[in-house]
Amino acid sequence: MNYFSSNFKLGILGGGQLGKMLLYNTRKFDIYTCVLESSNEAPCKTACDEFHLGDLMDYDAVYNFGKQVDVLTIEIENVNINALEALEKEGVKVYPSAKTLRIIQNKATQKLFYVDHNIPTSPFTRFAFTSEIKEAINHGGLKLPFVWKCAQFGYDGTGVKIVRSIDDLTNLPNVECIAENLVPFKNELAVIVARNANGETKTYPVVEMEFHPEANQVEYVICPARIDAAVAKKAEDIALKVSKAINHVGLLAVEMFQTENDDILINEVAPRPHNSGHQTIEASYTSQFEQHIRAVLNLPLGRTDNKVGGVMVNLVGAEGFSGNVVYENIEKIMNMDGVTPHIYGKKQTRPFRKMGHVTIVNEDLNEARRIAEEVKKAIRVISE
Repeated sequence: MNYFSSNFKLGILGGGQLGKMLLYNTRKFDIYTCVLESSNEAPCKTACDEFHLGDLMDYDAVYNFGKQVDVLTIEIENVNINALEALEKEGVKVYPSAKTLRIIQNKATQKLFYVDHNIPTSPFTRFAFTSEIKEAINHGGLKLPFVWKCAQFGYDGTGVKIVRSIDDLTNLPNVECIAENLVPFKNELAVIVARNANGETKTYPVVEMEFHPEANQVEYVICPARIDAAVAKKAEDIALKVSKAINHVGLLAVEMFQTENDDILINEVAPRPHNSGHQTIEASYTSQFEQHIRAVLNLPLGRTDNKVGGVMVNLVGAEGFSGNVVYENIEKIMNMDGVTPHIYGKKQTRPFRKMGHVTIVNEDLNEARRIAEEVKKAIRVISE
């Protein structure tokens, strides 16, 4: 099929920053793109060929949009799966498939999938409602502390809370959820697996993630991870096992814990470009975004190794600031060696909202990490 400079249409569900970065690559290849998103302020709006307003969870909106494109992909997994199933039946290519998304969209279903396929993950209990948890604690069926996760629609630190006492359950939404054993871990790691419809598979180098203690968001992504080669191999093998079991097409970001005794446990997966792969734009031969396009169009996959060590810093809205965004000291960080800011195009900032990221590349990874700290201290995302 001719994708380039042709009548072919690629549809993307979701108009956020991940979509915008996918569109850098569709523009490079001159692939015609249509985006569906519920907000007129979406970062994708300026970069796609057709912008459609609509709710991603609405059956008709997704179905009618999908009927106009040849291949449909996502940049966020919270989409109407019934509509995707109907489109697949009518011959629209949907990647990742509705079946893959059904497993991933619900965290309880996702965890049960790991158990069924002998994929190592932390022990957990499933609850129909958060209100049932108190009873489970009182009857000794559940021990504190644990990690509470809402089963559906949580992202970027929302829908996740460490529960250390019964009081921590107050104010949590009364929804379907899981309580996961708190894992004592040394490192949070991630591996991105790319797979096309022919089954060609490639993995990116393992990355390590450092988290912000309050926001539960990634603060730094470091690639390659500073871990033992044997641990990296184990992480890669488990990521490939998940990819094969889940049978996805496109990218699969596999987040994991490296435990105190170097076991690898799956935390969760995302079937799309991911925060743990942003550094690939500057540091890798093929960025995760180009790779996702290659995979969903069933093109040969690109090289995944690093050209250079990379560290990524998330730019999130500073606490205490809401309104029209200002990037304070951006010139200062651009004066540092190997530093590239990416601004997502969200005009309004609020505390902890993802507004951009900065990549730091350096032949010496420890030097890149040191500069990343300087970047983090220098730049602030505030409002007018």
